[in-house]
Amino acid sequence: MIDSTVVELSRLQFAATAMYHFIFVPLTLGLSWILVIMESVYVMTGKPIYKEMTQFWGKLFGINFALGVTTGITMEFQFGTNWAYYSHYVGDIFGAPLAIEGLMAFFLESTMFGLFFFGWDRLSKRGHLAVTTLLALGSNLSAILILIANAWMQDPVGSTFNPVTMRMELTDFAALILNPVAQSKFVHTVAAGYVTGALFVLGISAWYLLKNKHVEFARRSFRIAAAFGIAGTLSVIVLGDESGYAVSESQKSKLAALEAMWETEPAPAGFNIVAWPNEEKQANDWAIKVPYMLGLIATRSTTEVLPGIREIRAKNKERIVSGIEALKALDVMRKDPNDTAAKDTFEKHRADMGYGLLVKAYAPDVSQATPEMIEQAARDSVPKVAPLFWSFRIMVGLGFMMLGLFIVAIWLSIYNTHKKHPLFLKLFVWSIPAPWIAIMCGWFIAEYGRQPWTVFGMLPTHLSASSLSAGDLLGSIAGFVGFYTLLLIVEMYLMFKYARLGPAALQPNHA
Repeated sequence: MIDSTVVELSRLQFAATAMYHFIFVPLTLGLSWILVIMESVYVMTGKPIYKEMTQFWGKLFGINFALGVTTGITMEFQFGTNWAYYSHYVGDIFGAPLAIEGLMAFFLESTMFGLFFFGWDRLSKRGHLAVTTLLALGSNLSAILILIANAWMQDPVGSTFNPVTMRMELTDFAALILNPVAQSKFVHTVAAGYVTGALFVLGISAWYLLKNKHVEFARRSFRIAAAFGIAGTLSVIVLGDESGYAVSESQKSKLAALEAMWETEPAPAGFNIVAWPNEEKQANDWAIKVPYMLGLIATRSTTEVLPGIREIRAKNKERIVSGIEALKALDVMRKDPNDTAAKDTFEKHRADMGYGLLVKAYAPDVSQATPEMIEQAARDSVPKVAPLFWSFRIMVGLGFMMLGLFIVAIWLSIYNTHKKHPLFLKLFVWSIPAPWIAIMCGWFIAEYGRQPWTVFGMLPTHLSASSLSAGDLLGSIAGFVGFYTLLLIVEMYLMFKYARLGPAALQPNHA
């Protein structure tokens, strides 16, 4: 058994590096397509101001892209350094989309990145627009491959456990790529990036309008960002519903925790707008509920029942007991591969083997597990409710707030009344951090909501970590956080510097 402190520190390190990295990713995704739109208008109209807009916002894109790459490379190495058993157990499956991402998407976007900045005077207008489009496609292709890998951790389709090799093996590559969780997760995630890029451009353009600087440049950038942003926000909301439906199919424990639904309700279940979850009582101290809403959204039916946390834990307890039988049979098979009775027992309980592994947090030899240990493992099988419940509501609340902001921005653009409403312009500026907060809440929901699993239903987190010391982890966490904070300071300094300069930043003396 690995010390639980080591597991928690390993999780903390990966969470810290991932969240630093994802400060940069959504802006890259969003700005890349805004650049395509701006340059397309330049190619169609020939107006130099659109070339200037593409180059200026491209400069901020470049700063962000470089730091995103710098912070992202180390994450893949952590699978080997901090999560060695996980890499051994599922590497044949999880490594495939990551390898494709590195060999295809990353090389594509990196090549186009260089051509974007150094090709303005060497390529035709249409040729450079093709480069910008391929840069955006490369960024999005990179995202989908990484999200395919992550979606498999949420819903491990197209794979099976091999009792001979003691590893997970890929059985259906198409199922891995076409995983419904990956599809909804990809579109939801990249749309959130589009909203991030749009609000970034909108907020900075609003600041120029407030200062009465670069007015024509700002008005046009504002208009494009507003239109792109409202489309992106509507996509996030609609596809967030699709993502929630996927969760209801594959991770009922996450959905129950998100909604603080302790008891199974008659279909269709009600939705808690706000509540005060009480983990000890396994009940809500109070709640404001909309009847039928959760059932209709999550199941798209009036008859399908969503299980509550108590029922889920009871079923998981049964699966843990079944999984223990699978593990005991597996142990016999390893000693005697020809034992047909053990093989039959294993096949009967194979589907629950991962749940049996949950007991290893308390009993290294599962045959020695007591009823109390099994009960505790069942309790662990559903994540803590309050963090998920409130993170989800912050994310959704910010999503609808941003939709309102973009609607107002469209209205201001149509009637060209920016100067008459300085309060709205200030609100756009101060709202720039909103999409990042919503995105971080979304990733917290996705990853914390999967606990106690690294691979849902297959491999518990406490069995996935490397055999490191707490001291090693504390030192590396301090190093990563210190270095990444320095990079973030550099990013913020450069972004503020060139944003204040505006189009003047394109002059050689400001390069």
